[in-house]
Amino acid sequence: MIKHDVVRLLATQKIAAAITKMGQSLTEDEIYKALVEPPNSEMGDLAFGCFTLAKALKKGPPQISAEIAQNIVTDSELVKAQAAGPYLNLTFSPQALGEKVVAPILDGSFFKKQILEKSPKTMIEYSQPNTHKELHVGHMRNLCLGDALVRMLRYSGREIISSTFPGDMGTHVAKCLWYMKKHNHEPVPAKEKGEWLGRMYSKANLLLEDQNGTPQEEINRAELTEILKQLESGNGPYYDLWKETREWSIALMKSVYKWANVEFDEWYFESDMDTPSASWVKDLYAQGKLEKSNGAIGMNLESENLGFCMLLKSDGTGLYATKDLLLAKHKFEDRKIEKSVYVVDMRQALHFKQVFRVLEILGFEQAKNCFHLQYNYVELPDGAMSSRKGNIIPLSSLVHSMEGHVKATYLSRYENEWSKEEIETVAGQVAKGAIFYGMLRMDTNKKIVFDMNEWLKLDGESGPFIQYSHARIASLGRKFPRTTDKVDWSQLSHASERQLMQAMFGFNTSVAQASENFKPAAICTYLYELAKKFNVFYHECPIGMEKDEATREARLALAAAVGATLKQGMSVLGMPAPDKM
Repeated sequence: MIKHDVVRLLATQKIAAAITKMGQSLTEDEIYKALVEPPNSEMGDLAFGCFTLAKALKKGPPQISAEIAQNIVTDSELVKAQAAGPYLNLTFSPQALGEKVVAPILDGSFFKKQILEKSPKTMIEYSQPNTHKELHVGHMRNLCLGDALVRMLRYSGREIISSTFPGDMGTHVAKCLWYMKKHNHEPVPAKEKGEWLGRMYSKANLLLEDQNGTPQEEINRAELTEILKQLESGNGPYYDLWKETREWSIALMKSVYKWANVEFDEWYFESDMDTPSASWVKDLYAQGKLEKSNGAIGMNLESENLGFCMLLKSDGTGLYATKDLLLAKHKFEDRKIEKSVYVVDMRQALHFKQVFRVLEILGFEQAKNCFHLQYNYVELPDGAMSSRKGNIIPLSSLVHSMEGHVKATYLSRYENEWSKEEIETVAGQVAKGAIFYGMLRMDTNKKIVFDMNEWLKLDGESGPFIQYSHARIASLGRKFPRTTDKVDWSQLSHASERQLMQAMFGFNTSVAQASENFKPAAICTYLYELAKKFNVFYHECPIGMEKDEATREARLALAAAVGATLKQGMSVLGMPAPDKM
């Protein structure tokens, strides 16, 4: 266990010495792990639960906490140790917190520590958009979640490979190409071709649904099968059209990733896995490792309540499971990873249970190191989204709407003060912060209802509220520049100042716990609470009006440290931190 928190470590050493005086011993790891934040900040900075000693001492935890309090040595750093029921509450001096927490945050060393032990080299696969469809607001939960996991784990000291697996093959592609070639009368636009393809796909679906139950249905099905065969064989007019249009979709994906500041170490495509995965399945069948059911090849997992995992349809075409089997092997072999995490929504839970179980039965040792990280999906206030039906909010138009809202509602007052470029930049930062925070603040098992106006509020639990708090601190620093690096931290005795220092020394612990549990929502909550505490301090502890120079300097340093912590926290979530708003 890495004991990265110097305040907790100091508490650990003090408690260990007191327990030794009592003729008992606990390891530093045991004590460090048992330290928690008191329910009320006025009770102290940390609390130690005495439950682990009850058996050895044959006493109740409240008696033990009182005994440790008597044996603990207080000094200029640890100023108070007080029993409160089964807990021992510890209070440190403002000087100690300033030196051990605020100063390292200001010089940046606080954010450079390894906070989790080294772990297996891990690949996180996320953002699996389909080509020939439009990227919409629903795709953002996956993108924001995957990116935040990569950032959090790298910040914590873990070795992470990021990858994406776009779906550039399959029926959805065939439908889009079919409509383009046979039914479309619009010219291909000069710009935004990827978005246009998405509209072609929606129109294809509507036409196919209209013709269901008519003699045309059989003809359509035969034509789509022919298109899929051309794509799989790699020749024919539809294959040529696929090659050209696929690039339009990839260009759209890359523009979204650039906007989101997301980069992938590996790009895998379904088309790369398509033919080789089908061949591999045929080989496995020939070896007697798979079976046939109604002409389809796969594996019967019904005895494990997982149904029949189909790997080749009766017409010889593969499925998602077919490609995911081969992709799993590639990931472990290509990048020598030891763990593979798939960020995919909960509707694919059965799919991954089947894939991982088939891999295990086939003797793939790494199957046990494959993990499906499920999340719930995003809905609009009036219900679910569907690219097929065309009831989506395209991401590009959403971003433009949000930027327009920010400019009209918040930034119009600066039209004569800021340049046009500054207004555009800040509007983009706020829109992005609102989207990322909105997608990450809910626990992964909860559904998200997207509401643009709520997400863009400057008050309440939103990305812009946290960004605004950071911008306010940056503005404060420009208005009242600090004049010295020698800060008298003992000046910070007000309750709201103490609460800020308490909150800041918990930053790395908060990120470490969120990383281990794959829960970026915990960091969102941390940042929201820190920003709220700063706003209380800002109103209760004047800075510009403060006449005492030592107090003013200490408060300016404290505010700057909060700004640095908010900025680092937003960076870990993939959010921009505007310096002005």
